[in-house]
Amino acid sequence: MANIGKRAIHYLHKLNAANIPIDLIEKGQNRVIDASLTLIRERAKLKGELVRALGGAVASSSLLGIPLGHNSSFLQGPAFAPPRIREAIWDGSTNSTTEEGKELEDPRVLTDVGDVPVQELRDCGINDDKLMNIISESVKLVMEEDPLRPLVLGGDHSISYPVVRAVSEKLGGPVDILHLDAHPDIYHAFEGNKYSHASSFARIMEGGYARRLLQVGIRSITSEGREQGKKFGVEQYEMRTFSRDRSFLENLKLGEGVKGVYISVDVDCLDPAFAPGVSHIEPGGLSFRDVLNILHNLQADVVGADVVEFNPQRDTVDGMTAMVAAKLVRELTAKISK
Repeated sequence: MANIGKRAIHYLHKLNAANIPIDLIEKGQNRVIDASLTLIRERAKLKGELVRALGGAVASSSLLGIPLGHNSSFLQGPAFAPPRIREAIWDGSTNSTTEEGKELEDPRVLTDVGDVPVQELRDCGINDDKLMNIISESVKLVMEEDPLRPLVLGGDHSISYPVVRAVSEKLGGPVDILHLDAHPDIYHAFEGNKYSHASSFARIMEGGYARRLLQVGIRSITSEGREQGKKFGVEQYEMRTFSRDRSFLENLKLGEGVKGVYISVDVDCLDPAFAPGVSHIEPGGLSFRDVLNILHNLQADVVGADVVEFNPQRDTVDGMTAMVAAKLVRELTAKISK
């Protein structure tokens, strides 16, 4: 996946060296961008019209896949996750009802607007500055079709920055964020990449898109991670103190005085016994029931969410982590839709 993108960029460099007019290249790129956004726009419009016609929904989850993996500092398999998660959601081995009784086959509960065509865009030489803007615009297109709210399938964690930015800008103010992860992902620019999956929350906090950021499940954190956390006023709850913090974290009330709550779930927040198919295996994590207890008991108006960093290429038990990611999506759907 990374090599394809590098080849595309190398090809663009060759065209530039051959004195191909830059405006010709940019016009072609803009046509691809317009086509990509048009597909998201029209699918969101159709799903929004359907939900509104059925009536009775105040908020409705809508899946948006962002198959991006090139900002990962290690393995890039998360780019292949969205179709595997969708397959697991609907594979028929379990029923289509969430634990809290929401029926996923009801479009008022869950719809799907497809994927941002990340690789096709990169194949045209579109850089990350433009790509992040395209992701943000795609999320806004979903939100324009009230009552749809974005439930995003990653992809690596770099996608959370443009998604949260879009949610905050569309709602007109900051949100509170509940972030479940083994890592704080708050380096200033990990390995020199401002869009690294390890730097997404630094970008979010710098932009003022979050008032309050709670990070839960942390067990791999450097001095920079702690310093950045203090700089931005992040509430970091490490696994080494989880038994002490459990009661508080399982009874959270967030979002008062802001535009709502955004939930970001990195699958590696879970202990690898529950989710082996991740790029960064960190023992000593949350149990799946720990995560569900936190989500189920959360008191909040959830305006968007993502599930990221599932790596199908490391799913060592046949489909096990895919089913875990799918279950997370199901239960997040229940938090969003109402």
